[in-house]
Amino acid sequence: MNLASRLASSESMQIQFRTVDGITIRYAESDGRPDQPILLTNPWPESLYAFLPMWQSLATHARLVAIDLPGFGQSERRVDLFSPQAMGEFLIQLIEEWGLQTPHIVGPDVGAAAALFAAARRPDKVRSLIIGGGAAAYPLQVGGVLKDFIEAPDLEAFRAVDFQSTLRQVFDTSYEQYQLPAQAREDYLTSYAGDRFVESMRYARSYPQELPILGDLLSAIQTPVQLIYAQRDPLAPPVNGEYLHARLPNSKLASLDAAHFAWEDAADQYAALISSWVEGGYQRPERE
Repeated sequence: MNLASRLASSESMQIQFRTVDGITIRYAESDGRPDQPILLTNPWPESLYAFLPMWQSLATHARLVAIDLPGFGQSERRVDLFSPQAMGEFLIQLIEEWGLQTPHIVGPDVGAAAALFAAARRPDKVRSLIIGGGAAAYPLQVGGVLKDFIEAPDLEAFRAVDFQSTLRQVFDTSYEQYQLPAQAREDYLTSYAGDRFVESMRYARSYPQELPILGDLLSAIQTPVQLIYAQRDPLAPPVNGEYLHARLPNSKLASLDAAHFAWEDAADQYAALISSWVEGGYQRPERE
């Protein structure tokens, strides 16, 4: 898909705001089959605009609802939701309040653990999961700045850092194939201006406490799970996908030749995996 097509797809996303449990959530919605809803949660430090390069393709298969999770993108934050368990409960509440029936949840990056907690707690509310690119293994298997964020004694040392400059460099140098549209780049920067990036670190910093709890739940999750991990991801390496695949009884693992931002850099492959999955693959996730 060329740049013009990707920019045009942003117009079809229908950006809106709506509340869940008193929190203002930014979301985008497409027209599509009401019997085939897909709930997409933003990666970090991006926003729902991360789904621009696959939006039009996926919208031909399903009704799409993409959200910025609380405290991410341009959704309102609430500190008690900065953990995968709490975010999983939030996803269930959103599904119920918004009448999404039983959606497929696409949860790259920070959405992965939250989606797993949601499926573990309320399997009746989730049709399947498509997740990856996020920390899941315990002991932790993370690298780069993510490891630094998690292991720091507190957040205070980060408050003096100019993260706008840091994020500009990330968005200008980290994509291998994808040309990030100016609209999306500016949205990402705006989403984490002020103290929003530092505060959003709280979510990742909860992993040492949260992931052992998740690990104990994995074998009981019967929800079908499509795992998508990038072979060259320095932040959440593919061992996280292997860890989940070994423990989830109803999962399938796909590996992409990409770095961390696989949902954008390998958008065509990513969208093809999602489409095949929701069109019936989730009903027969043959283990490899």
